[in-house]
Amino acid sequence: MKTMKAVVIDRVTEADAVTLTDVPIPEVRPGWILVKIRAFGLNHSEQLLRRSEINAEYIRKPVIPGIECVGEVADPSDSGLAVGQKVISLMGGMGRSFPGSYAEYALLPAHHVFPIESELPWDVLGGIPETYFTAWGSLFECLRLTARDTLLIRGATCALGYAALSVARALGCQVIATTHREAKLPLIAAADESLLDDGRLTGKVRGVTKALDLVGPRFLRDTLTAVTPGGVVCQTGLLGGVYALNGFDPIKEIPNGVYLTGFFSNTPTQAVMDAIFAFLKEKGLAPKPGKVYAFSDVREAIRAQDAGSVDGKIVVTV
Repeated sequence: MKTMKAVVIDRVTEADAVTLTDVPIPEVRPGWILVKIRAFGLNHSEQLLRRSEINAEYIRKPVIPGIECVGEVADPSDSGLAVGQKVISLMGGMGRSFPGSYAEYALLPAHHVFPIESELPWDVLGGIPETYFTAWGSLFECLRLTARDTLLIRGATCALGYAALSVARALGCQVIATTHREAKLPLIAAADESLLDDGRLTGKVRGVTKALDLVGPRFLRDTLTAVTPGGVVCQTGLLGGVYALNGFDPIKEIPNGVYLTGFFSNTPTQAVMDAIFAFLKEKGLAPKPGKVYAFSDVREAIRAQDAGSVDGKIVVTV
């Protein structure tokens, strides 16, 4: 039986307890594609899995974490793809309902494996799937962003924030970006305006027609009153550590004429992936990883994630 290296967890696992284990390479079956993983990004979702969600009954334990990857088709099964074809995959139960990307190979459902054409190196590609799909969906599917808009990105100094800032600036709209740490203001200098967020932006920002709130329920009420009448707020992130709005009264707390939406990244499509890569190519955008680690150093990558010591997307190359 051929084996591969993988991170496997079955209980709450802090970074220091992460190890690489030898496990069987998955056997291919109809409707699934075996992908040789070349790189994957670390996400807050996997941190939540390691720290608490692993205890949930719906997690198929033991599990290999990882909700995204880029790589090459090792065995296409009945998908019609070719061996060696460059692909990306994300979400759809990856790393929770079935083994994910913290491994040398992953067996993935064909409907969540998307062929791509790109000359970008693997470490750059590794930072795109989940981050740019979420940014793209939040900005265009939910906010219907145009070049005429003024966009507020609340909590912009995270991988998703940087991606949204990059896409919005390339589109040509005005961008106001915030962070709660003064030392991180230089990291969002590409915005037209960068602000220190003390929890209240209402009255401090002007003309905001669209808002991407990555802090979440902690400051969402304030974001709703910071936009102009007719403005749209998309709540995508949970950086504030508050996951629900207890006692939220939408009739009283969503201002008249303001719209609230949210983006859930579980339904990627080939059409959207094609649009993202076409946009990156057209605009000459090459997302820069915050830091790149080798797979053999995955524990160090996860330590850095838990410590918050990397600005931007952490990518692991395999």
